[in-house]
Amino acid sequence: QVQLVESGGGLVQAGGSVRLSCGASGRTFGSYVMGWFRQAPGKEREFVATISRSGGTTKYADPVKDRFTISRDNAKNTVYLQMNSLKPEDTAVYYCAASATALIVAKTLYEYAYWGQGTQVTVSS
Repeated sequence: QVQLVESGGGLVQAGGSVRLSCGASGRTFGSYVMGWFRQAPGKEREFVATISRSGGTTKYADPVKDRFTISRDNAKNTVYLQMNSLKPEDTAVYYCAASATALIVAKTLYEYAYWGQGTQVTVSS
């Protein structure tokens, strides 16, 4: 089992940047596929990015491609989401998630058994 804690959210102006971090408990962080999801008010939680266990494979949702970068440091038990060129429509609660069963990467909610509590990112216009 793994526990996840996100940090780094806040208020940022459109065009700005924010880096989210997600720290994981336990000594088996490298055995999990990691993902970031977000949920805006009144909307369903949606996929943002995912990274394989080694960090060698990443996938992104189309709205964030070329603006966001997911990375991980297995020695620090941490996954990151670097968000650049932020837009008001990026405003949401951002969640990190861990999957022990995904094959390489995972884009759907249902593949993830472990979730953090979320961190709010608000982008002002």
